[in-house]
Amino acid sequence: MTSRLLVFSDLDGTLLDHDTYSFETARPALAELKERGIPLILATSKTRAETESVRAALGNRHPFVVENGGAVYIPEGYFGFPGPWKPDGAGLDVIVFGTAYPELRRVLAGLRDALDSSIRGFGDMTVEEVSERSGLPLADAALALRREFDEPFVTGAGLPLEVVRRAAAGSGLQVVEGTRFHHLLGANDKGKAVTVLRELYVKAWGPLKTVGLGDSANDIPLLESVDIPVLVQKPGGRYDPDIRVEGLVKAPGIGPDGWREAVLAIIAGGA
Repeated sequence: MTSRLLVFSDLDGTLLDHDTYSFETARPALAELKERGIPLILATSKTRAETESVRAALGNRHPFVVENGGAVYIPEGYFGFPGPWKPDGAGLDVIVFGTAYPELRRVLAGLRDALDSSIRGFGDMTVEEVSERSGLPLADAALALRREFDEPFVTGAGLPLEVVRRAAAGSGLQVVEGTRFHHLLGANDKGKAVTVLRELYVKAWGPLKTVGLGDSANDIPLLESVDIPVLVQKPGGRYDPDIRVEGLVKAPGIGPDGWREAVLAIIAGGA
């Protein structure tokens, strides 16, 4: 039996351009996925509100992973069988993996008091500051503030991230390094969410092959959980040196340009 293909993708810096947040140059590959009926599953650090906005722009109707694996959202009836989810009352089913946002905020405040007053999370920022730091338009920055399972934060230059990571571990939380922001979260990650979704697709479809695309350290669990891990270039044409995953494919391009080339090559190769 021929394995069907399933594509998981990070958004910021991967499918979406690092500076403009556009997926325009990836359109040929997006069209090919849609034409062939290959699901594209977004797996991102973005909030549900942000991700639903991107899904609407893409015309995407598949499950999606938010806030670094904090939760998986699945359109009601998508798989056609009962599963480990609960209805959210808005046309989606949800599987929660993450720690609730109020607990993340409580721990972050403790880290700031204990380590360095320069630690600031999204919950400490205005929508204008989030917009300025992220490059997002104000309306999108407001969606980024609607957090449930992941607290992006920044620190002063003099505070090593490893110090914050060790302190967070004392409260049972983890710190994941990102491009613009670091992230404080629970035991969840993109890889755990991807694995659960893969199992659901196998139950629905039978044999399949998975592709995962990312650009940064918070994508490592995703890349380690798929059959074909793909790393796109960061601005300037470099690859994240911290990503060392077995079988890693290095896409020949930055962000959505590399995304397009890698996806089209995988489809053409019959993988």
